Amino acid sequence: MDIPALLTSAGMNIGISVGMFSLYSILRKQPLNVRVYFGQRIAQGRTRNENLCFERFVPSASWILKSWEATEEDIFACGGIDAVVFLRIVVFSIRIFAIATILCTFLVLPLNYFGQGMQQGEDSTAMDLLTIGNVREGSRWLWAHCLTLYVISACACTLLYFEYKNIARMRMEQVHRFPTRPSNFTVLVRGIPWSSVESYNESVGKFFSNYYASSYISHQIVYRFGAVQQLMEDAEKMYKVMTTVPGKQCCEPNVNRCGLCGARSNSFKIVGPESGATRNVDDQLREKECEAALVFFRSRYDALVVSHTIQSADPMLWVTQLAPEPRDVFWQNLCVPYNLLWIRKISVFIASIVFSVLFLLPTTFVQGLTKIQHLQNAFPFLRQVSDRSYINLITGYLPSLVLTVFLTVVPPLMMLFSTLEGAVSRSTRKRSACVKVLIFMFWNVYFSNILSGSWIERMGKLTVTSPKDLATLLAELIPRQASFFMTYVMTSGWSGLSFELLQPVGLIGNWLFKCVLMKEEDFVRPVTFSYHTEVTRVLLFGLLGFTFCILAPLILPFLLVYFCFAFLVYRNQIMNVYFVKYQTDGSYWPLAHNATIFSLILTQVVAGILFGMKKSSSASTSTIPLIICTALFNVFCKNRFLPLFKNRAAQVAIEMDRDDERSGKLQEIVEELPSAYNQFELCGDQTQPQEEEEEEEEKTKKGSDESLKDLEIVNADSLSGEQEQAPASPTSAPPHLEPEPKIVSIK
Repeated sequence: MDIPALLTSAGMNIGISVGMFSLYSILRKQPLNVRVYFGQRIAQGRTRNENLCFERFVPSASWILKSWEATEEDIFACGGIDAVVFLRIVVFSIRIFAIATILCTFLVLPLNYFGQGMQQGEDSTAMDLLTIGNVREGSRWLWAHCLTLYVISACACTLLYFEYKNIARMRMEQVHRFPTRPSNFTVLVRGIPWSSVESYNESVGKFFSNYYASSYISHQIVYRFGAVQQLMEDAEKMYKVMTTVPGKQCCEPNVNRCGLCGARSNSFKIVGPESGATRNVDDQLREKECEAALVFFRSRYDALVVSHTIQSADPMLWVTQLAPEPRDVFWQNLCVPYNLLWIRKISVFIASIVFSVLFLLPTTFVQGLTKIQHLQNAFPFLRQVSDRSYINLITGYLPSLVLTVFLTVVPPLMMLFSTLEGAVSRSTRKRSACVKVLIFMFWNVYFSNILSGSWIERMGKLTVTSPKDLATLLAELIPRQASFFMTYVMTSGWSGLSFELLQPVGLIGNWLFKCVLMKEEDFVRPVTFSYHTEVTRVLLFGLLGFTFCILAPLILPFLLVYFCFAFLVYRNQIMNVYFVKYQTDGSYWPLAHNATIFSLILTQVVAGILFGMKKSSSASTSTIPLIICTALFNVFCKNRFLPLFKNRAAQVAIEMDRDDERSGKLQEIVEELPSAYNQFELCGDQTQPQEEEEEEEEKTKKGSDESLKDLEIVNADSLSGEQEQAPASPTSAPPHLEPEPKIVSIK
């Protein structure tokens, strides 16, 4: 790709971004779009009426100022700890790539340009003159590249350490912010052994009453999805039968332990002379039981001990773990037999590999668009295309656009794969999808594009026989793909942010729903943040920044612009658009840390090999200590901080139990536990495993049920202002994060 094609792509993306940003600043002020752009604000009841004014139709940048002025406490009050962690990832990227941009632009880039390593007549473009490939073999200038790599690596590790430390502290503070979470006292049990004599419900009660008599309170059995609602319908039909049967018949209460709430309640059986056999609701319950249950304990420490203990000599039976939060439970997967999970995981792993291999076809097609000139000998008809005036559009903007469109199917598919694996919580499912998308992006967007593009350049003569050959090949080929990744950053990054801000799906759907179909109900409801999409995009761009920083530093300004705008756009979306239903308590940071370490080590390995290819053995050898130190730093962080993200501290749990016991709150918390995990209430809207259905459930508690038809004009700038109504204090739980427990009984 040459400079005119790069400039064409830059012009297209800048025009799209500026147009979308301007359009957003107008559309956000219109009362018809208030639910599209202020779902989070409406959820907290922060709206007000305004009169018609001319400013509604004039673009403004006030939302940028409001996003910039928001504090970390405001972000936590609106989006929780996951939103804060995500923005910390963006801030880390801004800091490290600001340092890299300054160093590489004023030190490395001039040395690359004046390196004079490419002879006249070589198959190179003007863009190649700005890469390390233009530095002569044996040049002393390569020491400047090595020194820059040391500085960037040291700064990255230092920033990673402080971020890891702060986020680990925030995660520990999260325990004290929400001391009454039901999950602290609840253990999820799977792999309950089947018995022909007693039901799962009876087996769980007998097992934990026998072995944990002093700490066990009660339990709730899990039913097959949809079974609870069917039982409620059966109970209603039974009530109608009881009100119409002759006076001879009667309805006797049958006192048993109810599987819905873990307490004792009344079920019914109809008895009469006409009945050949009694029909008992408990029989229906037993038929629909799953081999999973939620067990409640008297203290946090008791639940912690049980969740980390093997309960049986057979590790596939009575498998325990701490339960997710009530709104975080993915009830559908609780009914998956535990002994079948390994088959599901293997199947998903194979399906992911097959999909990655199949995705090489669109990747190769994309690289073919960028290198039409190299395909002219094999396909003569392409010579007519390459002579056209629009060739810069085809080789510059179109490839990155096509790749971005193809990649839109990846996050939903990986979410489906994570669902099939059997994740028991929504947060775990989304984080698993994030890992899958990240691996896919690293391989299919980064490595596949580099290898397929080079294969096209060499017309199929690309051969790799060992890992050493692959590393040498990457060191040689990565700088030549810098121009393509620049256009990808602009298309997927710059334009992607403008579409994220505009919310075109919700905007068009809401307009059709309200204006064309003339519906009174709302089309748009508060949606959750797509961490599995946005976190992976930020980390992928981080990989591009690290690997190209000394090889082709011209990409760094494009990345820095993206990260700066991402900081403002995502803050605006978190405070105004996205609704928080569940949290992972900052579990995305270890993933970001590992991805950054991988990017750093890959950069150092490629740089060391490239220095060796340039016959600078001293510079190449100097990268070995850097690789070792980076790996040791990663081991230190894993030993120091990672356990805090995987386990809960027993010391903290015991101290909190003692404090609650002294204050008398512990008994109140324990009494409310059985009603917190109400399967009928919590899984009523989970009819689809797809993320879109997940995002549309649960009406908001404050103002979400009030009609907006009386709202004449909403001043969007005042909606986004912090002076109208301050967010909830970060030391207290946002109202939508801690649901009120309800009890549903069969009558």
